[in-house]
Amino acid sequence: MISANDLSRSELAALLAFHAEAGVEWLLEDEPVDRLAEFEAMKAKRADARAAPQVRQPDPSGAPSGQPQPAASGKFREALPAAPASVQPTVAIPDEQAIGEARFAAESARSLAELRTAMEAFTGCNLKNSARNLVFADGNAASGIMIVGPMPYAEDDRDGQPFAGRHGDMLERMLSGIGLSRSDVLLTNVVPWRPPGNRVPSGREADICRPFIERQIALAEPRQLLLLGNFTARFFFGTNETIHQTRGQWRELSAGGHLVPALATLHPQDLITAPVNKRFAWQDLLTFKARITG
Repeated sequence: MISANDLSRSELAALLAFHAEAGVEWLLEDEPVDRLAEFEAMKAKRADARAAPQVRQPDPSGAPSGQPQPAASGKFREALPAAPASVQPTVAIPDEQAIGEARFAAESARSLAELRTAMEAFTGCNLKNSARNLVFADGNAASGIMIVGPMPYAEDDRDGQPFAGRHGDMLERMLSGIGLSRSDVLLTNVVPWRPPGNRVPSGREADICRPFIERQIALAEPRQLLLLGNFTARFFFGTNETIHQTRGQWRELSAGGHLVPALATLHPQDLITAPVNKRFAWQDLLTFKARITG
C-alpha cells in the first residue's frame, strides 16, 4: 500500500478530490479505535467527578470561614484564574415555528434573487448546519421548463449547484435525447441543503422547506414541471405511491397558487444504479417532449 508520505502535494490533492467525489466523508485511523469504550470511559469519569466530595479550599487571606474577606491586592487578583465564559446553549426552533418563519421569508421574496437571499439567511432547518452550501435553482427561468429533484448530493453540496457530478452528466444525456440541455431549463431541488450521508429528508425537514420550493415555482412560473425520483413525486403529489406507479402520468398541481402540469420520472441515480430503468425514463421523456412541443 502506498503511504501518504510518498505522495506529492498535487497527488494528495487529487486523491482527496477523488474520495470527495466518491462520497467519502470520514477518514479511518491507522489503528482501530473503540469509540463505544471511549464514550463509556468518559461517562464513568464524569460520574466519578460528580460523586467526589467537595473540599473547601483554604482562604489565602487567612480569614475565618464565613467572615468578610479583605479585598485582594491587584497582584493577587491577576494570579487568579479567569472565570470561564458562559456557554450559550443552542436553542432549537419548534417545527411549527420554523415552518411559519420559512413561509414568511418565502412570501416576502418578490424575485428568485430575493428568495435566494432569504434562504441564505434562514436558520430554521437543521440541514443547513451540516451542509457546505445552499444549493439554489440554476439555469434558464424564462424557458418555462422546470426540473425538480429531491435534494442535493455530495457533488451538488460541494459545488453549490444542482445536478453536479455524475448525476448532472446523466441528466445531460437524458435531456439531450429530447433536444434539451441544462441551459434550456431551470434546475432545482425540493430541499436546498444536503442531508448528511445523502439520506432521504425527513417529513419535518420537507415541511420546513416546502414554502421555499413552492415560492420558486410561483416566481419562475414554469409551463411544465419534470419531477425526478420517488421522494419528489410523493412530495408534490401527496401520495405514498412509488415512482413506478406515478411515472409517465401528467398531473396538475398547485404550488404557491401557481397551477402547473407535472410529469414524474426516474432520477438519474435510479438510472446509474439500475441501467434497466433507462427504458422507462426514455418513455417518460418522450411523453414530456410531446407536451412541451405542443
